[in-house]
Amino acid sequence: MSDCTLPPRAVAPLPALAAGAVALLMFAATALAQAPYPNRQIRLIAPFPPAGAVDLVGRPLAVRMQEALGQQIVFENRPGAGGNIGAELVAKAPADGYTLLMGAITTHSISATLIQKLGYDLQKDLAPISLVANSPHILVALPALPVRNVRELIALARARPGELNWASQGNGTLSHLEQELLKAMAKIDVTHVPYKGSAPALTDLFGGQVALLFDSVPAVLHHIRSGKLRGLAVATSRRSNVLPDVPTVAESGLKGFAADNWFGLMAPAGTAKEVIARLNAETVKALAAGDLRTRLLELGFEPRSSTPEELRAIIASEIALWAKVIRDSGARVD
Repeated sequence: MSDCTLPPRAVAPLPALAAGAVALLMFAATALAQAPYPNRQIRLIAPFPPAGAVDLVGRPLAVRMQEALGQQIVFENRPGAGGNIGAELVAKAPADGYTLLMGAITTHSISATLIQKLGYDLQKDLAPISLVANSPHILVALPALPVRNVRELIALARARPGELNWASQGNGTLSHLEQELLKAMAKIDVTHVPYKGSAPALTDLFGGQVALLFDSVPAVLHHIRSGKLRGLAVATSRRSNVLPDVPTVAESGLKGFAADNWFGLMAPAGTAKEVIARLNAETVKALAAGDLRTRLLELGFEPRSSTPEELRAIIASEIALWAKVIRDSGARVD
């Protein structure tokens, strides 16, 4: 009888199997990296505390954009240092489009001059994607203050130099520097009273400890409509859509006064142009959608998209504007 024993089957040596597995993993990783953007979850960093203006703008935008992008966008608050902790986190993140900043552009433009040892460079370390909205600041006062507009306020301040207590959201904030800009242009003397945010400033305003405050329209809109506060003028270059009867500071006699409080979307510098273009296109489409646009307008925001180049130019111009105000006023952070 013939020997029918089959020869032993060849088995690949263990090192060869390991090498094959590594090669397969490398291939999969390369394929994933080359897949169309985005192919995984995106983080959208809000560099301010929850429930503020950045949240009111950024969260509904994130919901709208994730529907179009087909990936979850996780909205993450990283507050601190006037918005600069979160901004620095994004500036130092991998430039792959998966970590983005929902920034208050004016605030970061102020920090570029105000903070000597900032951990990032706004113009060099972050890539603009698009404007998102403007949250106009408005100068408010208690109805008991005998002024109805900026002209009357200037006359009162000149008649009582140093006597009017003027609140701000803190040293070096937009609320403070708007005050300094108005003081310089109107040549008046008022007493600056800094607070740690809008809420305590409004509390003392209602209590009569201070007379005036620049704050965002969304923060004070209800109080103006209820008659608890009087809107004297908006700080922006044009009137607010939700308070069309309130003039701008420039219309009130201080020609050239403008302080636009922009919010914008940014990515780490070096992010691929194709990724920036995709994010820009989806931001523009989201802000054009009727439901999101209506919601933002009702809250007192002014939706506005832009090209990355337009946002870059706005940042440069605001850095120059606020650098002069900071130098002239001697503003500093504690």
